Amino acid sequence: MKKILQSILRELAKAVLWRYKPLVIGVTGSVGKSSTKEAVYAVLKPHFKVRRSIKSYNNELGMSLAILGLESDGRSFSKWASNLCRAFLSVFFKLNYPEILILEMGADRPGDIEYLTAIAKPKMSIVTAIGQFPVHLEFFPEKDDLINEKTTLIKNLAKQGTAILNYDDLSVRQMKEQVPSKAKTITYGFGGGADLQLSSFAHYFAEPKKTGISFKASYKGNIVPIKISRSLGKQQAYAAAAAAAVGLVLGLNLVEISQALKKYRPLPGRTNLLTGIKQTQLLDDSYNSSPTATVAALETLNEFQTRRIAVLGDMLELGSYMEPGHRQVGQKAASVVDCLITVGSRARFIADEAKKYGLVSSKIFEYDEAAKAALKAQEIMKKGDTVLIKGSRAMKMEKVTKEIMAYPEKADKLLVS
Repeated sequence: MKKILQSILRELAKAVLWRYKPLVIGVTGSVGKSSTKEAVYAVLKPHFKVRRSIKSYNNELGMSLAILGLESDGRSFSKWASNLCRAFLSVFFKLNYPEILILEMGADRPGDIEYLTAIAKPKMSIVTAIGQFPVHLEFFPEKDDLINEKTTLIKNLAKQGTAILNYDDLSVRQMKEQVPSKAKTITYGFGGGADLQLSSFAHYFAEPKKTGISFKASYKGNIVPIKISRSLGKQQAYAAAAAAAVGLVLGLNLVEISQALKKYRPLPGRTNLLTGIKQTQLLDDSYNSSPTATVAALETLNEFQTRRIAVLGDMLELGSYMEPGHRQVGQKAASVVDCLITVGSRARFIADEAKKYGLVSSKIFEYDEAAKAALKAQEIMKKGDTVLIKGSRAMKMEKVTKEIMAYPEKADKLLVS
């Protein structure tokens, strides 16, 4: 039944795209897809009629739902029937359909992006980052196979489209060679060769609502400062830069883009700063994890001039890179944290490597479950501490955050659901 439903939704999505002909922006990468999608939406919303995929609607079923403006209705037959009726009506009766669609395109297995771009051919393709140890390697024999899969989004650009690439990620930068001859390329990043050049990155810290990042963006001789409150980490600057590149392609100037980005907010579980128990701060990055993203989160944690605690869970879908990826995180953690709590059997490699690089055993605590880790975090937290919570989605690390946040009654709004 799921395959039948998927096929019906795919054909309806293709019919809707044929009828309304929106500009499609595809976003892929191993890190930062959702944040980039939200940043693009923030930049375009004041100027265009735009829709972005909600939640993590980035697979064979989810992307069709995003195109049709529908949400998954689980196992309810009547709700799915109602959804399909609405989708049919949108094909045959002219609706107030968006001018622009921003669609996440995930790649869990070989062929996924080919399938998705066959439904929605992008006019703009954004590749965020791959990293040294990317996720989703469980179903790709080698890292190069995953890179080739992500490159499909570039190869399948519409005629005279634009590829928007992270210059600072070498694997992504090299995709420029695969851009179709009639398409354009804009690179973004802190590296000196980027077309959209970022510089002067800094955090500013106050209470959670007045904490954020600032940096400068330069393009073709024009320079503007960009300030984004309630957002932390350099990865958020990359998301904003990709969004700025989209805005530039669509005729916006950097001042307009900078103004729009003031309203950008990270999704729950993406480096959100929350108030913790015992007058502490929580850096909630519990949505998902990879070695690249975890190292970046630890670098953000290192910006806090407080005692630093990290609660780190297993990172999944790393294939043969499982052990070295976790050990890379352990090495970084040893140079940043005062206390380390790990969750899961794979995260024991984080703990082991942290010991090797100088973090004393008495400051390392290892658990199999998030609930037990949360209790230990409660026990060791002190006034003024900053606590990072991060792990792969399946590890349910948001349970740790909920246990140690000051206002758990707000969990439904502030945490990953």
